[in-house]
Amino acid sequence: MFVTETERVSQIIAQGARNGLHETEFFAREIVAWMHSPQRREQIDGWRYYHGDHDILRRKRTALGADGKPMVIDNLPNHHVIDNQYAKMVDQKVDYLLGNPFSITADNPDYAQMLGQYLNSTFARTLKYIAEEALCGGIAWMFVCYDDAGTLCFRHFPAYEILPFWSDDDHTKLDAACRLYLQEVWDGLTKKYIHKVELYRADGIYRYVLDGSTLVPDVALGTYSPYIVMQGDQTQPDVPYAWERFPLVPFKANKQEIPLIRRVRSLQDGLNLLLSDFQNRMEEDSRNTILILREYDGENLGEFRRNLAAYGAVKVRGEGGVESLAVEVSAQNYQAIVELFHKALVENARGLDAKDDRMSGNPNQMNIQSMYADIDLDANGMEVEFQAALDEVLWFIRQDAKTHGAGDFEQDACKIVFNRDVPVSTSETIQNCQNSVGLLSDETILANHPFVTDVRAEMERIRRERQQVSGDAWGVEDGS
Repeated sequence: MFVTETERVSQIIAQGARNGLHETEFFAREIVAWMHSPQRREQIDGWRYYHGDHDILRRKRTALGADGKPMVIDNLPNHHVIDNQYAKMVDQKVDYLLGNPFSITADNPDYAQMLGQYLNSTFARTLKYIAEEALCGGIAWMFVCYDDAGTLCFRHFPAYEILPFWSDDDHTKLDAACRLYLQEVWDGLTKKYIHKVELYRADGIYRYVLDGSTLVPDVALGTYSPYIVMQGDQTQPDVPYAWERFPLVPFKANKQEIPLIRRVRSLQDGLNLLLSDFQNRMEEDSRNTILILREYDGENLGEFRRNLAAYGAVKVRGEGGVESLAVEVSAQNYQAIVELFHKALVENARGLDAKDDRMSGNPNQMNIQSMYADIDLDANGMEVEFQAALDEVLWFIRQDAKTHGAGDFEQDACKIVFNRDVPVSTSETIQNCQNSVGLLSDETILANHPFVTDVRAEMERIRRERQQVSGDAWGVEDGS
């Protein structure tokens, strides 16, 4: 028998109540278990890799010791080269979907104008941050709230800060959510970090400090605050209100909430390892590689190494000599393998390879569309999730507009269009426009011409030019 997320949480709380477990203790145990879970660790790794903190940075060069166990060798080159293709894929997907300003269309012009005041450039920037966080963590969060001036604003939280408690199996609605974050504080003359917890419930935010595995009310910031406060005056106190919907909106990168790092981590690590090993091999010369000594009875090997590094020469007697045991490094082999890793990483990330061979020989429109097929399909899935989340955000905007007397737009519909920028074959598009003369209207042809940005303005310029040519032909310009 399948149990929904709501039933699971209710069963745990009910079982805990029978065993003397308070609701706060339930949330504390859930938070502690989630803190060290593989899911949250993967979300943190997604952000870590995006910012260039890869596992190759902690790599040590080892060799088998006298006991047959690996031991760390410190006197060999140990470079940590990072070719952050993962971050490139994240930025590429975000810029492809949200790099251009989105458009707002609505049948009611007043509704469209009102939305333009909320969905401004600041909101577009926040949405872009959320897209980055969603790709790195599989999901990201937008918190709808009011600032100190009473203006509706939108905050963003990464996946590794939010522990959701879903009310449905499709993960679309919330019963509650916990936000876990680090805060820097001073304990006397010592700086330290503490874990703060914000528990989002239907009626407001409850604040705690996580002390080990216990939630302690946060007296410094206040233990509770409602989502909305109607300011009172000297005769009436402040009145708290709550939203009819949960003001924490999930934005998913995909339905399964899978971070991008899961698809490409092994390829990114392999690419870093290849480049690091190549640089290590190139720097292994006679002063730091394996040497073969024949009939050498001088000082100990450590002293021999120091003298070789200092003077670059060694004295031998009789038939003695020094040879190096070198391993040939083939740059072509490394280059071929690196290219394979690059291609595999782009394909697994469902990204775009701008250096694709299809763009060199015959860059026609079919080849361009073929190049963009993977990233376009992936963007389609992400856009479906974002559009559903934006519908939730629009509900809060309509409620705020109604409260401030800007109008009631509950029955009005609108559409937010993400304007993607796909390259086109300019010559091919122009040829198609020329072939359409007489079959389509001039307005339709101009709308699809690559050099036209404003169709109405272009039609007006064409009209004036035709009038001028007609006037010149009849001698209007010179007064004859």
